[in-house]
Amino acid sequence: MKNSLRTLAAAVAAAAAVTLLAWTGHEESIPATPIADEGPGYAVETHEYPQADKILAEKKIVLKKGDGHITLADCASETGLLEVWARSKDKICFKVTGTSGWLTMEIPAVYGVRGSAAQTAQVDMTVGTEEKTYDVAKDAFTPVGESADSQGRDHMLVEIRTSR
Repeated sequence: MKNSLRTLAAAVAAAAAVTLLAWTGHEESIPATPIADEGPGYAVETHEYPQADKILAEKKIVLKKGDGHITLADCASETGLLEVWARSKDKICFKVTGTSGWLTMEIPAVYGVRGSAAQTAQVDMTVGTEEKTYDVAKDAFTPVGESADSQGRDHMLVEIRTSR
């Protein structure tokens, strides 16, 4: 019992000394020992579209960044997808999840967008140095780009944003 009390008293005294040194600004006199030479790396979200290089090589679609709520989908996989219609391709479909989402891309010669069944969308397009935004209703086809342009110019789809 005496040894236990002595051990406890020594531990309390050591803790008090460390606390006192740190409190008085003399913490540099206590050597710090690292627990590990290297800690785990940090996870930094860049919002880069996963496998964008593979999609570009296989489907010739440039997908850049997004929040993960708008993803490329097989048009035959289900109904209610957001559909992008371009002269340079067959329709391109995107699955939309969550209460909101965004995705940046480069799809040339887009002339129409059919909204997903669950969400409204806004699409940003460019033609030359001009930027245009179109509102897309749920589950409805909206003329955009060249079909909505009085001069019939090619427009590039650069961003989709969705919300409920």
